[in-house]
Amino acid sequence: MPSRKQIQLSHGGGGEETNSLIHDLFYHHFSNDILLAAEDAAVLEVKSKIAFTTDSFTVSPIFFNGGNIGKLAIAGTVNDLAMMGAKPLYLSSSFMIEEGFPFDDLEIIVKAMAEELKHSGAKIVCGDTKVVPKGAVDQIFINTSGIGEIEKEGISANNLHEGDVIIVSGDVGRHGAAILMEREGLGISGDLQSDCATLWPAVQALIDANVTISAMRDATRGGLSAVLNEWAEQSTVCLEIEEASIPVDDAVQGICELFGFEAFDFANEGTCILAVPPEDAEMAIEALQKVNVTKNATIIGHVSMKKEGKVILHSAYGSSRYLDLPKGELLPRIC
Repeated sequence: MPSRKQIQLSHGGGGEETNSLIHDLFYHHFSNDILLAAEDAAVLEVKSKIAFTTDSFTVSPIFFNGGNIGKLAIAGTVNDLAMMGAKPLYLSSSFMIEEGFPFDDLEIIVKAMAEELKHSGAKIVCGDTKVVPKGAVDQIFINTSGIGEIEKEGISANNLHEGDVIIVSGDVGRHGAAILMEREGLGISGDLQSDCATLWPAVQALIDANVTISAMRDATRGGLSAVLNEWAEQSTVCLEIEEASIPVDDAVQGICELFGFEAFDFANEGTCILAVPPEDAEMAIEALQKVNVTKNATIIGHVSMKKEGKVILHSAYGSSRYLDLPKGELLPRIC
C-alpha cells in the first residue's frame, strides 16, 4: 500500500523533521564527500577556466511522459554547461515545496535526479529546502546551479562565420508537444515522449573527435526558431535553413497542426543546435550519431551573408520565407 506521508511545514523549519529529510532522502540519493561534509558552503577544486549557470524549474505537470521535474532540472542545468564545452562537475539544488506534497512523489523526483546525474558524472554538493503553506507554490519548484570545467574554448553565439554548417542533434519540438498533450489531457500521445536528456556524452564525443565548434546551444524555450534567430543577430550573419531537412516527429507535427503552432517554436530538452566549419561537418555528424541521444543528428543548413541578422527557411517547393522569433507566451511552464 502506498505511503500517505506528506511534506509538512516542519520539514522546512530547521529542526528534527528537516534533519530527517536531509539525511534520509537527499544525502541518501545524492551522497558524495563534499555534500556529506555538511558545511555552510561547499569547498570545490577546479583546475582551469569554468562555466557557471543557474536555472529554475516550474514545469506543469511535474510528471510527464519521458521524465519529471527532477530529471528536467538536472538535464537542463548540465546541458547549459555542456553547450559551452564545459564538463559538468558540481551542482546545487534547492527545493521549494508546497505543504502537503506527497513524500513518495518527492522521493521519485529525487531518485530521477540521482539517476540523471550518472550521465555526466556531476555531483550535487549543496542545496536548500523550503516548505511553504499550501497554495504558496504549485506543488514543487526546483532551482539548480552548475559549475563546469571548460574543455573546449571558443564556442560562442558571436562566433558564427560564413560557410559554417548548421546541425541539429535530433528531432525538434518534442518536449513542448509532450507537455502540451499531458496538460490538455488529449489522450492521443501514443509513444510520444519528451526528449529530456543529458547532452554531455554527445558533446564529449565532439571534443574527443577534435571537432571545431563555432556555436552550440540547446533549443529550449523558443525552440529551434529562437536559437537560430539569436545566432543570426549576435553574429550578424544569415542562416539559410532547408525546411525539409529539419526532423519533426509525425506526432509532434500533428499536435502543432491541431493547435495552430509551429514545431520549430516548440521547446526541446535534449536536442541541441551547433554550427561547425564545413570541413568538420561530416566528422561532427559521425561523432554525434555514435551517441544514442544524438543518433539522428543531421545537417539542416548553412551560414551566409545574404540577409544579415535573418533566418531564411527554404521550402521543398522552391519558395522561401523568414523564420522569425516566436511571439508571445507560446506555452508557459514547460520547464
